[in-house]
Amino acid sequence: SLSAGLDLPGRFLFATLTLMTLIAILVFIEEAVYIYRKIPSSKRSIIIWISAAAPVISTTSCIGMWIPRSTMFTDFTAGIFFAIVIHKFLLMMIKECGGQKMLLRHFENSHFTISTGPCCCCCLCLPRVPITRQTLFWLKMGTFQFAVLRPVLIFLSVVLWSNGNYVLYNLSPKGPALWISCFIGVLTLTALWAVGIMFRKVRILLSCKNIIPKFALYQFIVILNHLQTAIINMLATQRIIPCAPPLSSTARGSYIAQQLLIMEMFLITVISRVFYRRKYHDLEPPECTAEGPGEKKEAH
Repeated sequence: SLSAGLDLPGRFLFATLTLMTLIAILVFIEEAVYIYRKIPSSKRSIIIWISAAAPVISTTSCIGMWIPRSTMFTDFTAGIFFAIVIHKFLLMMIKECGGQKMLLRHFENSHFTISTGPCCCCCLCLPRVPITRQTLFWLKMGTFQFAVLRPVLIFLSVVLWSNGNYVLYNLSPKGPALWISCFIGVLTLTALWAVGIMFRKVRILLSCKNIIPKFALYQFIVILNHLQTAIINMLATQRIIPCAPPLSSTARGSYIAQQLLIMEMFLITVISRVFYRRKYHDLEPPECTAEGPGEKKEAH
């Protein structure tokens, strides 16, 4: 087994990272209990889903670290979960505005700026889109398609992999891995674009509800889970990360990515607890009282 082949520093590192994962899980459970007790039922499940993103990624990375053969399945599990979280984050912003009706009423005769990242930040000539029930529907569809189609594509990948047709690091045009990865990339950018458009509109309205740090944490998870892992895997595939027997370059790259993710997700779990548990003072800016008198004192 892998643990038997580790030297003393290696065992210490594995033990420390496993402990960090366990602490992250315990912090999340404690936070989930608090949210369940203190937050209105309309927002409860959404906030628990979003808070679970970092601990789930940390747990899957820890399993992948201990059981190297499971890496493909743990990566896919984290990918599916985070696809749902992106959709939930968009819904949370709408809920924090008091729901769809309240949002439409507040932004009546206003417009969405669609020249925003990650797709169209350079396309300043794009027209501004009126905020209507229809445009809100399309923004929701932008994240919902990702939450539905990513699990379907991942299931297809597992089927092809079990048949020997899908090799994770084989990015030749003849293999399915490249095309599936590109398609997932397009879906991801579309979903992140929808969230970016919504955030750009509501960030001032929801600033008193910590939406800016919450969005920053969500962006960090996106970058670390997708971009960082992709860069490390690419370096490993090109043999820039050298092999260290008995580990090949790709296996070593996978280990580095998992160990970094465990540490990063541990920090994000602890920091997000601060922002999702914060109690607000009785005196809030008028724009924060959009929901109802009973909700404004609760933690978000």
